[in-house]
Amino acid sequence: MSKSYVNLLDLASGNFPTMEGKRRRFPRVNTAPGNLSDLDDDQARSVSSDQPSSIASDRMIIVANQLPVKAKRREDNKGWSFSWNEDALLLHLKDGLPEDMEVLYVGSLKVSVDPKEQDDVSQVLLDKFRCVPTFLPPDILSKFYDGFCKRHLWPLFHYMLPFSADQGGRFDRSLWEAYISANKLFFQKVVELINPDEDYVWIHDYHLMVLPTFLRRRFNRVRMGFFLHSPFPSSEIYSTLTVREEILKALLNSDVIGFHTFDYARHFLTCCSRMLGLAYQSKRGYLGLEFYGRTIRIKIMPVGIHMDWIESVMKVADEESKMRELKQKFQGKTMLLGVDDTDIFKGINLKLLAMEQMLKQHPSWQGKAVLVQILNPARGKGIDFEEILAEIQESCRRINEQFGRPGYGYEPIILIDRAVSINERICYYNIAECVVVTAVRDGMNLTPYEYVVCRQGITGSKSCSNFDGPKKSMLVVSEFIGCSPSLSGAIRINPWNVETTGEAMNVAISMLDSEKELRHEKHYRYVSTHDVAYWSRSFLQDMQRACADHFKRRCWGIGFGFGFRVVALDPNFRKLSLDAITSAYRGAQTRAILLDYDGTVMPQNSTDKAPSQKVISIMNTLCMDPKNTVFIVTGRGRESLSKWFSPCQRLGIAAEHGYFLRWSQNQEWEICRQGFEFGWMKIVEPVMQLYTESTDGSSIETKESALVWQYRDADPGFGSSQAKEMLDHLESVLANEPVAVKRGQFIVEVKPQEVSKGHVAEKIFSSMAENGKHADFVLCIGDDRSDEDMFEIFDNAMLRSILSPNPSVFACTVGQKPSKATYYLDDTTEVINMLECLSEAFDSLPPVEEGYESSP
Repeated sequence: MSKSYVNLLDLASGNFPTMEGKRRRFPRVNTAPGNLSDLDDDQARSVSSDQPSSIASDRMIIVANQLPVKAKRREDNKGWSFSWNEDALLLHLKDGLPEDMEVLYVGSLKVSVDPKEQDDVSQVLLDKFRCVPTFLPPDILSKFYDGFCKRHLWPLFHYMLPFSADQGGRFDRSLWEAYISANKLFFQKVVELINPDEDYVWIHDYHLMVLPTFLRRRFNRVRMGFFLHSPFPSSEIYSTLTVREEILKALLNSDVIGFHTFDYARHFLTCCSRMLGLAYQSKRGYLGLEFYGRTIRIKIMPVGIHMDWIESVMKVADEESKMRELKQKFQGKTMLLGVDDTDIFKGINLKLLAMEQMLKQHPSWQGKAVLVQILNPARGKGIDFEEILAEIQESCRRINEQFGRPGYGYEPIILIDRAVSINERICYYNIAECVVVTAVRDGMNLTPYEYVVCRQGITGSKSCSNFDGPKKSMLVVSEFIGCSPSLSGAIRINPWNVETTGEAMNVAISMLDSEKELRHEKHYRYVSTHDVAYWSRSFLQDMQRACADHFKRRCWGIGFGFGFRVVALDPNFRKLSLDAITSAYRGAQTRAILLDYDGTVMPQNSTDKAPSQKVISIMNTLCMDPKNTVFIVTGRGRESLSKWFSPCQRLGIAAEHGYFLRWSQNQEWEICRQGFEFGWMKIVEPVMQLYTESTDGSSIETKESALVWQYRDADPGFGSSQAKEMLDHLESVLANEPVAVKRGQFIVEVKPQEVSKGHVAEKIFSSMAENGKHADFVLCIGDDRSDEDMFEIFDNAMLRSILSPNPSVFACTVGQKPSKATYYLDDTTEVINMLECLSEAFDSLPPVEEGYESSP
């Protein structure tokens, strides 16, 4: 079979095949534990050790689509010359990292390098720039970057749905396969460098969103962060992506996931909730997602600019003649400035129309106000590029014809359709009275930050009068860009409303200088303290916090393809071994077996909730042993339980979390607390009814001792919000009532205080002890939060001597998840198989030595 991803059969089976062609292996700076031959085989097991490596210094491996390096062919056409790309944000983030931290870059080059030269180019870049280039074959590059990235992800992340071929087209699986292949090539380059126990890996942007799965699959404990530089769309938009779950699960293999704004993070969390059923929590100031025992941190931190570099460029620009030339050209004019990439989301034409509107509504600015619009070249083969450029040029021509004054050399709009150097751009910043950003959707946009710093100026500058006296600047920015929330002194606009945008531009340039100065001071204080070094330092600190306990927990990988994830659990938490529990069972004289019902002996997704004949048979067999005391401990009502388990004469039942207790079928029901008043139900029921009427898909379950509001079939986001509101509401109105209000998985429950599975378990053990039966074997199994109350009581029970001095206690949860239990079984099938083994055990057999099954 071909090693390409033509039909994703390899991917679906969990096999990530090596790309065709021979790979050259770079010398490692640090090597990963294990054999290099193992690392070349993607089916090799994960490389990780139980203890950190002895290498002292940490390193940062920065992985991005493009290296922060410029490549130029030599004039003699023999080889290449390289230099740092000072415009690249990733180059400057190292300023926020510790001085002794080595930084390496993995990415591609903007130029095409002949395969015969690739080895030499790679060696030069590694030796002189600490860069490892990823060379993508032309067919993969085209489908990966211009295809999947630019025609699927980029439009979708900027809220454009593929309604037609002109707007990105329908999902093309061959482009997705190329995206996977490209990410695999980046992964192979990281593997050549990484020391997984010591290095940090920081992945950047939407080009590499599935890379975390490749890395986590190979190195379970790798310290890895991901930062998205583009917007993340709302769940309604993102859910249209065919591979939505694959990408979400891949990102969740990171330890930290970063976004520019809370809106972007909120959209991501909502997608995780709606599509993966994950809930997030705020923990001591940060947002965390629990995913199979791992806590993924959600980082919200807008990126900044490189202050030192901008100021150094300003010094050079101040000496150039361009500054004086522009001052003379725009003398007596009020300049508004726009600096944008040429793409459909920058709203450039909306800006021109707003300028036209301002000139119409405020004729006094005709002949005085000038909008200089710099069009940076498009970064890739974007959608509708030709049409957008033609539209901009047509609007510019029409507005200049209407408001221009050729005899006076006045044109209200000056279009600069070429690449503008940073030095020239700074000259325009210095002269502009206001910068206008009308993007309809943008990840961050650092133009306003650069403008504010340039208007602040530098000490001792000569050419720009703005540097003399008070500093001032004005910003008109779209509310749909990432930097908008950070610039509280800017005039925020809806770029789609041309009239209000034009009025905002008028207000900005008409404002009193004193007000401009105050706003500028506020912006400069923020921009200068939240630069790129601050951003990278903060992100590294979050990575360190998120990865602090990597070597304190037991980790293993499960799942295939992009369903792969790492389970991280407490070292003492392990799978329940049939040999171990059977041995203890046979050797015990007094046994207590407490079983939850739903999710433990009955699958949660089962429509018919009555127990199977097999379960009835197992219960009967266990109960027939005189050494056993067997209980079903559940939140279900006693009526249904009595009916279902009527064939089990000696089975004990604790219904409604133990409010009702019956030791066997021929005994009466005991009530947890006699004389309990239920007048509180008349308070609770109207409140729950109110929320039920306003929450489609919710319902009320009335029990004898409790009321439960369920919202499993409601909208996840709205149901969760309503549950939180109801919890606060009920706690307020029931403050003086002897009840507990608890929130569980898709429920809010109100029940009497001191009613829990933990209390009923203690009652069962105490009653056994009073009758001279101190249990020396305890099996307690459950699957949800209410069962955790049972798991945590065993230490106290032992201290109170209601169990035997050295009991064999098997507190077991169902599913591999964080729990107060010591053991786990994977599902209800394993639970029933284990109970069946116990029911078949014979006391006459000698006990086997106790042992534990190793984790997967």
